[in-house]
Amino acid sequence: MKKQDLYNQVIEFFQRTMPVAETELHYTTPFELLVAVILSAQCTDKRVNLITPPLFRDFPTPEALAATTPEVVFEYIHSVSYPNNKSKHLVGMAKMLVNDFNSEVPDNLNDLIKLPGVGRKTANVIQSVVFNKAAMAVDTHVFRVSHRIGLVTKTCTTPLATEKQLVKYIPESLIPTAHHWLILHGRYVCTARSPKCETCGLNGICKESLKPRLK
Repeated sequence: MKKQDLYNQVIEFFQRTMPVAETELHYTTPFELLVAVILSAQCTDKRVNLITPPLFRDFPTPEALAATTPEVVFEYIHSVSYPNNKSKHLVGMAKMLVNDFNSEVPDNLNDLIKLPGVGRKTANVIQSVVFNKAAMAVDTHVFRVSHRIGLVTKTCTTPLATEKQLVKYIPESLIPTAHHWLILHGRYVCTARSPKCETCGLNGICKESLKPRLK
């Protein structure tokens, strides 16, 4: 099967079975989403959603978060992974938003990755979700699923290489949604351990499902 044919079949499957695909992080403003995505690094969305309501209540703006200290923020986020680093990142990010970006979340990669705690993946999530840009954020789910299905080659050994190959074959208008398709599929079906291959709608298309099984 040609690569583009595989992509077309996978896209058709997701369009049919998952017409609405969006982030599971809870937020009401671009600033809140940025905070939530920084917190979600190596942590579940479920855990982040549990701890953000009081954080958003007490620090609803970049100005409010910039005026506090990492030690105070730590008390709100201590149950997430790497709370010490994330506390420092959040306060530093808020200060930079206030000082350098007029308290507005930037809409482009180059400015976003200047913010403490924001790497390429986080920047692409913000560009995609907030600004509906054709940015493909590659997290562990996207990386795993795209390799298992066969959407990317074995030579794509890094998130950046994987991102570049995905955006080459996915129509630009679908990239923001495709990011969520792959994440949600990886989170609930194509899990890291014990993937649900027998009930997966991509069984027979997915490269992994076509491998011969040892009996």
